[in-house]
Amino acid sequence: MKLPEKYTVLLIAIVIIVALCAGCTQQTPASAQPTEVKVGVIASLTGPASNVGTNIWQSAQVAANEINANGGVLLRGSTTKVPIRLIVGDDESTQQGGQKAATKLITDDKVDILVGGYSSAVTSAYEQTIAEYKIPYIVTGASSPIITHRTDIDTSYIFHQCPTTDTYGQYTTTFIDQVIRPAANKKFNFSSTRPFRLALLYQDTAFGKGVQAAVNNTITKNNLNIVLVSQQSFKMGESDFRTPLTAIKAAQPDAVYLAAFPNEGAPAITQARRDIGLDTIFLNVENNDNAQFYKDLGQYGEGAIIESRFSPYTAPVGTLADAQTKFKTSYSTKWGTVPDMMGASTYEGIYIAAQAIGNAGTTDKAAVKQALVDLNMPQLIEAMKGGTISFTKDFRESQFDLWMEQLAFNQTIGECRPNIVWPDNLKVTDFVFPSWYKPSST
Repeated sequence: MKLPEKYTVLLIAIVIIVALCAGCTQQTPASAQPTEVKVGVIASLTGPASNVGTNIWQSAQVAANEINANGGVLLRGSTTKVPIRLIVGDDESTQQGGQKAATKLITDDKVDILVGGYSSAVTSAYEQTIAEYKIPYIVTGASSPIITHRTDIDTSYIFHQCPTTDTYGQYTTTFIDQVIRPAANKKFNFSSTRPFRLALLYQDTAFGKGVQAAVNNTITKNNLNIVLVSQQSFKMGESDFRTPLTAIKAAQPDAVYLAAFPNEGAPAITQARRDIGLDTIFLNVENNDNAQFYKDLGQYGEGAIIESRFSPYTAPVGTLADAQTKFKTSYSTKWGTVPDMMGASTYEGIYIAAQAIGNAGTTDKAAVKQALVDLNMPQLIEAMKGGTISFTKDFRESQFDLWMEQLAFNQTIGECRPNIVWPDNLKVTDFVFPSWYKPSST
């Protein structure tokens, strides 16, 4: 039976559409297969944070070189590997510089994923751009919880591969209560009911204020016998701390907790002991476990404490010691110096990016984001809770095992070197008060 002409035309059209759709379906896998994975690295290559930023960028290159030496990234569903190409963006240690770097990497360089970010103030300034373009971002340095906790923008594409100020502020305050306070009571015959007198000197940014809030909250929540006798702030990048240090000395603290970058912490401690005569224990945030920090401190770093998870000069005995040694050797061979903690987490960040894209089988940003949500990969060079790298479901934060180090001056090299003093299962020596230490007379 002959079909009416209008039905014949309709049938031909349907056949053509089906054929075209079949062709599209067949071409999709080939067109979705990238020839390379472009990873944008945001680092402070200039400005006051350039010491750490350079370490971040150099560590990223070590990781990418290793991955490419092994053939590149194997995408799920594919039998061939694709190389990683790193593209760096200098945030210039400023909010404006960070915005410029992030925008260029996303819109001009068209990177598939971002890694890095050091200053919380700088990183939070361009998060709106991350939200608008919905690009996965593995933050490896900026530690303020605001990075993933804020609700004014969509932060679901941002993942935290570093402890937050909440975490290490609580950890350090607990160390003061459990180790330093009883040691002071014993050495100086203080009553067990005497409050430990703590002062804070913190950077007036989201990072520094985060540490300040964590200390205050930990004391209150746990009803610790610690009293904050002075809380002094300073602007990021400052180099003269004598005014706030004088105020702190007048408050007669038993210890001072510094929330500072290495280029700030080293002169603060030096000025305190050399110029102000504030001979006390200085506790430092983990980002100061940095070779330049040790060099700049010299003899004045003796007795200081650093909360840490990766050090250029020590490592906890265990399964990760060899992995850390391998990374340090690779870094030193390429760059002629030692890596720091922010470099270590960025090294891991590149591997995490490669794993997530491999698991996703594509560079599609929504698929990569979901792969990061579902990520569960073995720890690399830093000790992670449960021995795996994964992100919490609520705020996408990875969970680290931390330790505390005390610095001892080495006359031969003219620098301090760290020894792990807490927790008990990792320590190599006990915490001690230096001979010059002066507790509060109050």
